[in-house]
Amino acid sequence: MKKGAFYTGKYKNLFAEIGIPQCEVDKKIKDAFNQMFFDPEEKIYLEVGEDMACMVDTGNNDARTEGMSYGMMMAVQMNRKDIFDKLWLFAKTYMYQSKGKYQGYFAWSVGTDGTKNAEGPAPDGEEYFAMALFFASKRWGDREVPFNYDAQARDILHHCVHQAEIVKDGQPMWDSSNHYIKFVPETSFSDPSYHLPHFYELFALMSDEKDRAFWQEAAEASRNYLHICCDKNTGMAPEYAEFDGTPRRLFHDYEFYSDAYRVAMNIGLDAAWFNKAEALGDIVDKLQSFFSENTTLGEYKAYSIKGEPFDEPAMHPNAIIATTAAGSLAAKGKYRLQWVKDFFELPLRKGMRRYYDNCLHFFCLLMLAGEYKIY
Repeated sequence: MKKGAFYTGKYKNLFAEIGIPQCEVDKKIKDAFNQMFFDPEEKIYLEVGEDMACMVDTGNNDARTEGMSYGMMMAVQMNRKDIFDKLWLFAKTYMYQSKGKYQGYFAWSVGTDGTKNAEGPAPDGEEYFAMALFFASKRWGDREVPFNYDAQARDILHHCVHQAEIVKDGQPMWDSSNHYIKFVPETSFSDPSYHLPHFYELFALMSDEKDRAFWQEAAEASRNYLHICCDKNTGMAPEYAEFDGTPRRLFHDYEFYSDAYRVAMNIGLDAAWFNKAEALGDIVDKLQSFFSENTTLGEYKAYSIKGEPFDEPAMHPNAIIATTAAGSLAAKGKYRLQWVKDFFELPLRKGMRRYYDNCLHFFCLLMLAGEYKIY
């Protein structure tokens, strides 16, 4: 029996399950959104001129396709078309590549003034851009270019799959043989946290008709890939992994580090929306058990996927709490509701590194409240 919200229209609210009144949940979400977008001291949303805006990575003082697409997804979930359009116009104006081997992709990092820091794309930005645009089309309807959201989303996905056919020296973002998303188009390895089977299920319904079978296969491939990436005892995923699932050490010797935290969150949302792979919940159970039994809440290190700590503190400890809690949407173990409780009591992070933690914090709030909706 298919029990995900895509089939039933009913979204799990784990905050209600632990007895938190809906008015408190609603206030928590509203306050978090207002702090991230409008608080003079703590916001990560920056208006640029009269009709554009960007999401600022406060740790690096730039705007990234990751954050821009996250901001657009937040805006569509919160029914803020004004914010969505300002972010999208900034992305199309300053990040979109109109020529060369990256034509149709988005430069992954630009300054807050729009100056490109890099030419190449990061595929997690493209997949979030596309999903947010599809939802915007369903929620608000399509308008003039570039606010013809549905066509913009389909064009992004067309490039992601067919870039080698479109431009000279172009590389697709998904490997055509195994349907895995790549770390960047030129590589033959992946980032497990980029794998969003719940998005691909919807791409299989919304993308160009000729690519719909590809996206359905990508959804199944990604669920299988998460099984081979995550450690069988700790549930930890590596930041980067070969196509056979073994960790790839790219920038440091740590394996369970910043990007990797998102895997539990993604498993949780896939379960909430589609619930097609209940065994993925076992990964979250192991992860929650590891942290609950071996660490103090919030005092985390960089780790190998075996759980061996390095002498390096986690750069984003709040993100670990948020995403591990969101994994409770898939988990069945004894710690699942304690993680939800601890997360609800966690304030947004302040200071220079708040961008990444708070983006994930907000998504996890929506997920656990049953407010991260399919449109």
